Amino acid sequence: MKTNIKFLTILALLLLVATPMMAAGFNVEDGLGNFFKEMGFVTFFYGEGWKNAVMLLIGCLLLYLAIKKEYEPLLLLPIAFGMILTNLPGAGMFDSQMWNDEFLNPNSPYYHSYGHIMREGGLLDILYIGVKAGVYPCLIFMGVGAMTDFGPLIANPKSLLLGAAAQIGIFATFLVTQIDIPIFGFTPAQAASIGIIGGADGPTAIFLTSKLAPELLGPIAVAAYSYMALVPVIQPPIMRLLTSKDERMIRMSQLRSVSKKEKILFPIIVAIIVSLIVPSAGTLIGCLMLGNLMKESGVVERLSKAAQNELNNIVVICLGLTVGATATATSFMNWQTLGILCVGIVAFGIGTGSGVLMAKLMNLFLKEKINPLIGSAGVSAVPMAARVSQAEGQKADSRNFLLMHAMGPNVAGVIGSAVAAGILLSFLG
Repeated sequence: MKTNIKFLTILALLLLVATPMMAAGFNVEDGLGNFFKEMGFVTFFYGEGWKNAVMLLIGCLLLYLAIKKEYEPLLLLPIAFGMILTNLPGAGMFDSQMWNDEFLNPNSPYYHSYGHIMREGGLLDILYIGVKAGVYPCLIFMGVGAMTDFGPLIANPKSLLLGAAAQIGIFATFLVTQIDIPIFGFTPAQAASIGIIGGADGPTAIFLTSKLAPELLGPIAVAAYSYMALVPVIQPPIMRLLTSKDERMIRMSQLRSVSKKEKILFPIIVAIIVSLIVPSAGTLIGCLMLGNLMKESGVVERLSKAAQNELNNIVVICLGLTVGATATATSFMNWQTLGILCVGIVAFGIGTGSGVLMAKLMNLFLKEKINPLIGSAGVSAVPMAARVSQAEGQKADSRNFLLMHAMGPNVAGVIGSAVAAGILLSFLG
């Protein structure tokens, strides 16, 4: 009896909807046919629709890594969900053709037209303007600056050399990628964007790639943040390979205390000097140092907290979603993506090794020796890389404390990666 009532109720509702539509001359059969054709499930079985299904699975895998394994979840989670949204057939949230063919084509009436994007684009197209214009990475740098203590770097300026040495991975990878490998076929701009992965700085990688090779933004962002999350796995074998146990046991004297005046002057001086030497890096460095100045000055605590929390969190959501949206089936499922993953990890490994080797080279001339393990922290994965240096040092000597010493090259790496991006942008932009 109850089943019959449910059936009659459903039938009555269908008639209630269909009757006025039929009275208005609407062909129900054609309407149902169009509805069926537009269903996303159907597109999976036609043409290259299967690629969208594969991308949805990859997005779910990245969600698993972000939630279950906690691999850089703050950005990997929205990136993964952005990948899912952009690969939902028919949803129309992101139109890569609009960005590649209309926006970048000088012969198009919509060449570099953000107005056209605002009028015709989907939700993620509109949010992506913040990536393309370089707004989101710079705002994140402001938040990073507001959360960073440059005291260890100020107390030990030699750390700046270690941070600079770790950027060798960026330039070495850029040069190696210029070798003509038909299977990958990277252009100089694409090679520079891939090389920046070696700096282990996600916002910098996104900033540079959005300017030089936006078509690779999705794969490069996923590679950059994946390798940043795998710092505790990738770095230790390289560190142990390049150092002896005696070197890993080197103890370093306590750092001197840094005055408030020094901490206030540091961001001002760095912003001016770096921007004068490498103007292309001025945007990133300026935002980084502004955030740090707000923190260290102590007179704009509300602004500092906003940069660290509310502003940073909002921007991270928008950045993650839109970067994930660029990982369409067409741009992600090709040989170039495999090349990016392979070359990216090489860049990261070279950066780690370069920092360690620079520390060993400096020890040839220094009376007070540096523990080479802190050189690996020159990549700008703050503070994870510094913690790895501390962990490896304590494996060799449980009473050896390297964390604060490693923070020096670690924050220097943030500056170094931004400068490296500025140099590449000035040459190739």
